[in-house]
Amino acid sequence: MAITGTETFESTSPADGETIGVFPRSTGEDVDRAVAAAKEAYAHWRLVPAPKRGEILYRFARILEGEKDALTELMTHEMGKVRAEAGGDVQEAIDITYYMAGEGRRLFGQTTPSELPDKWNMSIRQPVGVVGAITPWNFPIAIPSWKLIPALICGNTVVLKPATDTPALAERFVELLDEAGLPDGVVNIVYGGGSSVGDRMVRHPDIRVITLTGSRETGVKVLEAGAETLKHVHLELGGKNAIIVMDDADLDLAVNGIVWSAFGTSGQRCTAASRVIAHEKVYDALQKKLVAAVEKLRLGPGWEGDTDIGPVINKAALDKIHSYSKIGSDEGARLLTGGEVATEGDLARGFFYRPTIFADVDPQMRVAQEEIFGPVTALIKVRDADEAIRVSNGIKYGLSSSIFTRDVNTAFRAMRDLEAGITYVNAGTTGAEVHLPFGGTKDTGNGHREAGQAALDVFTEWKSIYVDYSGKLQRAQIDD
Repeated sequence: MAITGTETFESTSPADGETIGVFPRSTGEDVDRAVAAAKEAYAHWRLVPAPKRGEILYRFARILEGEKDALTELMTHEMGKVRAEAGGDVQEAIDITYYMAGEGRRLFGQTTPSELPDKWNMSIRQPVGVVGAITPWNFPIAIPSWKLIPALICGNTVVLKPATDTPALAERFVELLDEAGLPDGVVNIVYGGGSSVGDRMVRHPDIRVITLTGSRETGVKVLEAGAETLKHVHLELGGKNAIIVMDDADLDLAVNGIVWSAFGTSGQRCTAASRVIAHEKVYDALQKKLVAAVEKLRLGPGWEGDTDIGPVINKAALDKIHSYSKIGSDEGARLLTGGEVATEGDLARGFFYRPTIFADVDPQMRVAQEEIFGPVTALIKVRDADEAIRVSNGIKYGLSSSIFTRDVNTAFRAMRDLEAGITYVNAGTTGAEVHLPFGGTKDTGNGHREAGQAALDVFTEWKSIYVDYSGKLQRAQIDD
């Protein structure tokens, strides 16, 4: 699908301002044409046997494997992730593609006995139609794969709007789908902001499913706008995730988990550990170990092999993160390390923020309640497991949670009582696997899940089928 808009925008590296590419800024008319192409392709694609759809996706997975190094390198430049994390982003796409391609030979329904003689009952999954996928910049290959691959294996077609910060990666993703043999029109890409392109997609009557990963505020607007045409709306929104460290925890293991979860991807994950809830008996020791570990982390471009922390995505993100350092200090939290923009040497060319830790944080402070989406975490002291779980749950989000403990009873209580879609025991808050559902409770979303079998529910509708071979009219739910 050719884009007709004449305006363009640049994608630049957050590490040094390098120009990655120039991309067309799509118009509302481009969205209409993309939807029309997807709708036309749907008439054929939905009838391609699901195992054959799976074969195309298996080819795509193998192509992704061959392109992994190139995509990883591009991601270190366009998005800013360090090389190991960027490679993991691509690997998630490979993993979920292999997993979902296998669904082409499953897509299970159910059969049940009928209440009447000589009658057959069954249910099947059917595709919904055209899917509008609106994806963020922080997982620029993984998240499109979480949305597109389940949608495609189920027989839907797609219009993809990637984030304007990472268009080159999205473009390459779609090119590789084409290389795998996906028919024309099955996946279409449009570029641009949410107020123009995204809003047109959400309101378009021929898009039957909207799947969005973004902020809570954007999710509410999408849900409201999608209601006009009774769309299926899948929302994956924010998080304010906590790691609980009990007094019997392995502190060195806990520190490793906190550093990875709070500062990996420069804290720009919906699953980032922006709170650490520590038992009073280990609070001081944990604090010292954590500061020592964090101050050893090296900031730099993601493509350099010794970089631990890359840049944040853009100037607006940098300013927002820095504003929360002031908020935390003004609220009375004690700044242990960080809290400043890194400007020395080549770091001044990009958007680098020093990993930041606040101590003596009250659970109701803004730095303990609001999603910062940067390399900032808040230490909160508690007396026991009950208080720890209460504090962990005392937010509006419910995505990921974690507890470090050697006590199996405490672990199982946390598994039961933490209000989150994901709970880790003796691990950080990040690291989901593609064969389990991913998503959260409360304001983190609207009940749907990505990945695992649960993803199929977003992109299919159930049809119940009754076959009566009795040769006579049999009336169900009628008393004789």
